[in-house]
Amino acid sequence: MDEVTISEEDRRQLALWAAACVERALPLFELKAPSDPRPREAIDGIRVFVDEGKRTAKLRSLAWAAHAAAREVDDPAATAAARAACHAAATPYIHPLASPHQSKHVLGPAVYGALARELAAGDAPVVGDEEIRRAAEHAPPEVRALLRRMPARKPGRSRLDSLYYDLDAALRR
Repeated sequence: MDEVTISEEDRRQLALWAAACVERALPLFELKAPSDPRPREAIDGIRVFVDEGKRTAKLRSLAWAAHAAAREVDDPAATAAARAACHAAATPYIHPLASPHQSKHVLGPAVYGALARELAAGDAPVVGDEEIRRAAEHAPPEVRALLRRMPARKPGRSRLDSLYYDLDAALRR
């Protein structure tokens, strides 16, 4: 498997973009689980990473805690929002491998954020599609360049696969 170069600036720009994408979906989790701070703490942690530039064990723990929150909440939109936060907090740990799995780490925060908003709107694909367009429009050049160093995603069968594919294609344009 080929390796790709990922600079610390790439990681910071990816983290900033990921946090911004998740911020739009996070209220959906907080509405259903107002006393659970874990997804919000994951986003706060990613912002600390952006400011300080250090990948810490605490940040990894915050990502796993958001993942646990996603498993525990009983609402599909809230689950997707917490997964988006988990993916965002994990962005600094992306491996420098040119693989579809690693591209999932680049795209995951925006994709799960879009899915959360789509589910909250009554499973309305137009909402998810609009979120994907918005995420692509706001992606910094570093995120686009990082993704272009990885293999393009192929269309899949599920709605989640479609969102991944659509965002991947939009970021490569």
